[in-house]
Amino acid sequence: MRHKLLFLAFPLLVTFLHLAAPLRAAQGDRDASFSDLIITTSKTHLLLFGLVNNGINDEMLQGLHNGIPIHFTFWVELNKVQKNWPDLQLASLQFHHILTYDTLQENYRVEASEKKQKSETFRELSEAIKAMNEINGLQVVELSQLIPETSYQLRLKAILYENILPMKLHRIIPFTSWWNVETDWQTVEFTY
Repeated sequence: MRHKLLFLAFPLLVTFLHLAAPLRAAQGDRDASFSDLIITTSKTHLLLFGLVNNGINDEMLQGLHNGIPIHFTFWVELNKVQKNWPDLQLASLQFHHILTYDTLQENYRVEASEKKQKSETFRELSEAIKAMNEINGLQVVELSQLIPETSYQLRLKAILYENILPMKLHRIIPFTSWWNVETDWQTVEFTY
């Protein structure tokens, strides 16, 4: 009985892999990444600016217009680089950007948890996507925690879309993470 079940499951797995390969290849043409990363200071804080490229795909936009919000999760780590010693982590931050569409008012709302003004409303999708993709003045750490003439490393990563199957089937079917959209860790080294 067990061999028959395995015998029947194998063709389904092969078919699944065969159908999934073109989808993964199409996604690979547009890998999400960061660009224009700038680390600067205000009077009191170390600030981060940057852009997400290829963060929103057609599947996400279709879901948005059907009432499913687009949710970006960002991670930022700041480490003090120490020669011949493990790096010292000074900050570890997580923040979110959420894009929703109001079908009655026909406008888009972007919520950015790192901003003082938490949400903005836009009439045009292109403006909302631009706001969704911007990291604009994230306060990473207070300047009082930094030592002049010292090397630091800032790391940044984002999960932009996570395709999770219902009822935790993603744990049974191992290849569903192929459809997740996330960036690699981007590292910027600088001296304060």
